[in-house]
Amino acid sequence: MKIGELSKKTGLATSKIRFYEEIGLLRLVNRSANGYRTYPPEAEVILNLIANGQKAGFSLDELRTLLPADLEHWQHDNLLNALHQKLADIEGLERKLVENKRQLTNIIAEIEAKPDDIDCKDNAKRVISKMSLNKGLKS
Repeated sequence: MKIGELSKKTGLATSKIRFYEEIGLLRLVNRSANGYRTYPPEAEVILNLIANGQKAGFSLDELRTLLPADLEHWQHDNLLNALHQKLADIEGLERKLVENKRQLTNIIAEIEAKPDDIDCKDNAKRVISKMSLNKGLKS
C-alpha cells in the first residue's frame, strides 16, 4: 500500500510515518523504481504498536529496542521485562502524584484557614513557617 492509504488506516500523518522510517522504527518499506514508498500490511501493525507504545509512556528509543525487524521475531523476555519496568515506573509516578496532591491539599487548607485578624502577607508567612516546621504540612 502507499503512504496515503497507510496514513488513513493508522490515523498518523504521512510526515510522522516518514519520520518513523527515517529513525529506523519502521523498516517495512519498499521503494519502487519511481521512488514511491510501498508498505506491506504489517506496517500498519508496527505503526499501531509504536503509537500505542508512546501512549503507554515508552520513548521512541525504548520502542526501537523492543520492536522486532519483522513481526516473526519477538524477543519475549525483553518485551516482558520492559513492560514490567514501565508499569513499575508508572506506579512510582502515581505514588509521587498522590504525595504531591496531599501536600497541595494541606497547603490550600492552611491558606484557607487564615485567621481573620491577619492580612494575606502575614498569612503567607504563617503558612510558610508552618511548612518549614512540618516539612510540607504532613498530615
